[in-house]
Amino acid sequence: MDHSFNLQFQKQLEALKEEGNYRVFAEIERYRGEFPKARNYTPDGTRDVSVWCSNDYLGMGQNTEVIQAMSDAAWQSGAGAGGTRNISGTTHYHELLEQELADLHNKEAALLFTSGYVANWASLSTLGSRLPNAVIFSDEKNHASMIEGIRHSRVRKEIWQRNNVEDLERKLSAYDSSTMKIVAFESIHSMDGDIAPIGEICEVANNHGALTYLDEVHAVGIYGHRGGGIAEQDGVMDQVSIIQGTLGKAYGLIGGYIAGSRESVDFIRSFASGFIFTTALPPAILAGALVSVRHLKESQVERTRQKNMVHLLRSRLDDHGVPHIDNPGHIVPVMIKDPAKCKMVADLLLEDFGIYVQPINYPTVPKGTERLRITPSALHGEKDVDYLADALSVLWSQCALSRAVA
Repeated sequence: MDHSFNLQFQKQLEALKEEGNYRVFAEIERYRGEFPKARNYTPDGTRDVSVWCSNDYLGMGQNTEVIQAMSDAAWQSGAGAGGTRNISGTTHYHELLEQELADLHNKEAALLFTSGYVANWASLSTLGSRLPNAVIFSDEKNHASMIEGIRHSRVRKEIWQRNNVEDLERKLSAYDSSTMKIVAFESIHSMDGDIAPIGEICEVANNHGALTYLDEVHAVGIYGHRGGGIAEQDGVMDQVSIIQGTLGKAYGLIGGYIAGSRESVDFIRSFASGFIFTTALPPAILAGALVSVRHLKESQVERTRQKNMVHLLRSRLDDHGVPHIDNPGHIVPVMIKDPAKCKMVADLLLEDFGIYVQPINYPTVPKGTERLRITPSALHGEKDVDYLADALSVLWSQCALSRAVA
């Protein structure tokens, strides 16, 4: 490779470091049965840390029945699926889990993908590119996977203000009935934690004959009586055309999916390159997910405990004047608003207190909104919460950060 390429790579990486936005990955190994405790590998050796930024919100990645199901499936079927879904890769586990996910969202059918990112990218790009005269109306804070899918579709897009139903109405009204309108949005924003008014959005969309595509990745498993997400909690699942979810967060594994009408799911199954040309998920993953989804359809224990930990952390942060976004969800963004200090606080938490929280800087969030994205889980305890809040309070003084006014 020409040396000039490496020079260009190095130049841009150095610029990223100077801005304070260069990502450094913490190398960790979770202890089975002891989460949030984990081993952190460093150049100087290892140390025990407590993880506070995992998306394993309910601790299902540590559930013994899930782990046992994965082990049994691996011994029964082997390690991998052995091919794409079309060529020898569709196992009985795929069929069972898709039926379970369709039932979770009260839809006719569901379709599995290798990740939530791929599910969004493949589905939205297929809908946009294959539907004639389509326009996609995208919430301004949609996830990168949704943005990539819309971009890849190469259709016209309209950006509407985050959760602003009036702005969506104005945008939709500018197009006549010959336009195939697709409204794409998230139930819970991954970084701000705010919750969309799904019913109101669907009412406006349905009045304009639009298809609604709802990303519920940060909500499935956690919200609703059976874990069907915010749409289930609000009683509006039947108003949403296609619901997209993940197995990689509250369900504790990996994989993504969509659920919708039999025709819409078959349409995406038949035309989405991101589904057709990729190797199918392994049986062990699917077997674990099947147990996890079924468990959370029945159990309220994990949801209740996580909710209590979120409430307790917010209360402790308020006691110490540590500023955080007050949202109705389970994601607690602690605001620092400076990339260098954000990384500094995260580094000190890890080095001095054994607390691992990943700093969230640009481009994941806009410049000037840098934060620690803290996610209390069902497996954290009251002592964990107190220790984290006390540590943040110490660092707030040490790093000369402004405290919230009571």
